[in-house]
Amino acid sequence: MGAPSGALFFHRYCVRLEAVMARRNLRQIRSETDEERMFRWALWSVFLITVARLVWLALDRTDLYPDEAQYWVWAQHLDWGYYSKPPMVAWLIAASTRLFGDTGPAVRIFSPLLHFATAMTIYSCAKQLYDLRTAYWSALTYAALPGVTVSATIMSTDAPMLLCWAVALLAFLRARASLDRRWWLVVGIAIGLGLLSKYAMAYWLLCAVIFLGLWREERRHLPMLLGATALGLVIYAPNFLWNFANEFLSYRHTEANASLGGPLIHPRHLVEFLGAQFGVFGPLLFGALVAMMVLAGRTLSDRRAQLLACFTLPPLALMLVLSLVSRAQANWAAPSYIAATILVVAWLLAEGRRIIITVSLALHLVAALLVAVGLRNIAAVAGVNLPVQYDPLHRLQGWRTLGRAISAELARHPGAILMADNRELLAALMFYVEPHPFDALEWDPNGIHDQFELSQRAALDVGADFLLVSQNPHDLGPILARFKEVGPPETITIFIGRPGAVASPAEQRRYAVYYLKGFKGFP
Repeated sequence: MGAPSGALFFHRYCVRLEAVMARRNLRQIRSETDEERMFRWALWSVFLITVARLVWLALDRTDLYPDEAQYWVWAQHLDWGYYSKPPMVAWLIAASTRLFGDTGPAVRIFSPLLHFATAMTIYSCAKQLYDLRTAYWSALTYAALPGVTVSATIMSTDAPMLLCWAVALLAFLRARASLDRRWWLVVGIAIGLGLLSKYAMAYWLLCAVIFLGLWREERRHLPMLLGATALGLVIYAPNFLWNFANEFLSYRHTEANASLGGPLIHPRHLVEFLGAQFGVFGPLLFGALVAMMVLAGRTLSDRRAQLLACFTLPPLALMLVLSLVSRAQANWAAPSYIAATILVVAWLLAEGRRIIITVSLALHLVAALLVAVGLRNIAAVAGVNLPVQYDPLHRLQGWRTLGRAISAELARHPGAILMADNRELLAALMFYVEPHPFDALEWDPNGIHDQFELSQRAALDVGADFLLVSQNPHDLGPILARFKEVGPPETITIFIGRPGAVASPAEQRRYAVYYLKGFKGFP
């Protein structure tokens, strides 16, 4: 009986062991399935937001902003640098317009796609630091941020730079966790491409150095960070060489943007910039971020939160100081919100405050929908005539209409060269006038203040005829005096209000148009 009893015991043991292993395998499969499911939800959620933005762009309801038109002009002559920006934005526009044509949607198409990639990179960062739930809500929250909505519907230097920032952060997290040196190569590549997108990528390095310097056990990563930085600088080097060959124009322009001087401090500028951040990040989320900083002793107690704070606070603090001593645009703190999104979402989820995330998300999506439909159109349904300055899209209107009017004027004066007296007007006209007047010139004989003056001929051709367009007819005396004949001025009025409504002065843009014959040259 002993032997059979022993065999029976062993058989039962094997059955039980097999059952335990089966349950363990089942839990592992379920875990993998949950991960795949959560990723799929994040992917589809962000994808649907991106598709909505692409559809809105395809409808082409707004004109290019003059800065976007200027980037398109740059894209016609690819280079390693331009007067005010590194080259990435021009490269992207060159690629998209060669694929889809010289249209407004084609100029902008990469922007929502880049933000889609940034949101999914944030998903990976949050999963690396926290869990799947935090990853999902972080990706979705970022995709719906008001600042991201604005950035995703125009083409600017922010979109590629923010993706590079997020990729560098993800690679930094992976490099710390795995000690796989290949991730440091990704960090370096992201730094280099980020610097080629926008010089604000340099803040990423500042954030990384601050984090590694604050904790002794993190300092072992400093040599690898220095190596990644060296790689990034090698990738960025062609733009530095372009600046060297052009008297460091881009750097000087960036410095001039700070506009140091005048009063010692500007409290009003600080208040305006701080208030704008509630709009960029969203009122509830920025309020939560402020609360986290007030309660930093409790909210930043673990290393994950401390790391994210190091990638959030330095750029934001620098811009707050800059706004106090000079001025700062609302989007200049945008890099802070890559890490801030994860930081705030993780804290709110840990505190059982997911309702704040949900309400914030709903507010942001509803606001985006209202702007897309048109606040003035919605107000008109309610019988309210909303002043044009309260329409966020009013600066993106009227340029196409002006382009058609100037196209007709140029057709009436064959051989005349288009000329404007400021870069924004000239850029918009070069895009919207047909055929595109690539020989157009900006009038400003006193130095170099933008890319047009850098690239156009040093002096206008003596004897040439021009069609001058200006929004400042009272300041044209020095220009008109340089021509043998000045035709009678014409006025073009562009209405940017609702069709059928009575135009107020604020809803009209007036342009003076002169046909100038026989340039006499400069004295």
